[in-house]
Amino acid sequence: MTDTPEHSRATPRTERPVALVTGASRGLGLLIARELAARGHDLLVVARDADGLESARADLAGGGARVVAVPADVGAPEAADLLVETAEREFGRLDVLVANAGVIQVGPAEDLGLGDYEQAMDVMFWGLVRPVLAALPLLARTRGRILAVTSVGGKLPAPHLLPYGAAKHAAVGFAEGLRLEAGRRGVSVTVGVPGLMRTGATRNAQVTSTAEHRWFTPAASLPLLSMDAEHAARRLVRATLRGAPEIILTPPAKIGARVHGLAPATTLRLLTAVERLLPGPTGGATRPAHTTPEPPLWFRRLTALDRSAARRFHEHTDSAT
Repeated sequence: MTDTPEHSRATPRTERPVALVTGASRGLGLLIARELAARGHDLLVVARDADGLESARADLAGGGARVVAVPADVGAPEAADLLVETAEREFGRLDVLVANAGVIQVGPAEDLGLGDYEQAMDVMFWGLVRPVLAALPLLARTRGRILAVTSVGGKLPAPHLLPYGAAKHAAVGFAEGLRLEAGRRGVSVTVGVPGLMRTGATRNAQVTSTAEHRWFTPAASLPLLSMDAEHAARRLVRATLRGAPEIILTPPAKIGARVHGLAPATTLRLLTAVERLLPGPTGGATRPAHTTPEPPLWFRRLTALDRSAARRFHEHTDSAT
């Protein structure tokens, strides 16, 4: 049975540090939670899909941490208070908040509707802002840490990822601004900026066509462009616990962010040219990438690392969209 507030009994206040991780049922969120557990944290883990979250809870509890799982949509206004109240009741403290929940829609702007933008903002902007604001008083008691998992897509634009990029830019702006002010309360904010990672998350990306899936997925498997997700989780957690202001992961992400900061007109022209090489609009709505037709053998071989990550990091057990 999932260890939710309805099924768990109140326990004495713990002396162990406690971390709340959103989007923790699969991929990078699962790995960040696993890394925090390895460093002695008890966990409050959150995701939308109850079955996928239970699978993750069992995985994480196997490492010896006490794990409380709360199925919730962090994009919903009522979720933030629920999570903070659960942390207070179950553990009596909160030391780390990791805002990691995310969605990604891949397709040309003509095929993406207002609902795609609303979903992206609900999950990746409001799903950061609301939990952080609700948790600040609890974090201030422990001089806690916040990790805002954003993306290099929040530092420079990427073609055919417009809702995602807009939400991530908003998240970067909020997290950077919060860093300036939260220190007065003893709370440190780290802006995590991953580039491409081999998490297997491409399997559950929302794509508008098979062609979009075919160009988007291979980059997440190429070692020179993408990063091992377990290594990424370790670096993100280490930077957060040290109180680092920002960490950008992967050399291409660092180069891209810096070049765009110095010469935005140049990068915009270059990325505009790249967009011309991508598939055109089809009029199709977004759907999970794993529902597209079975890819050819050459594609499966090219994406072997990402597909292996999907199996290991619960992308098959949690396919919530």
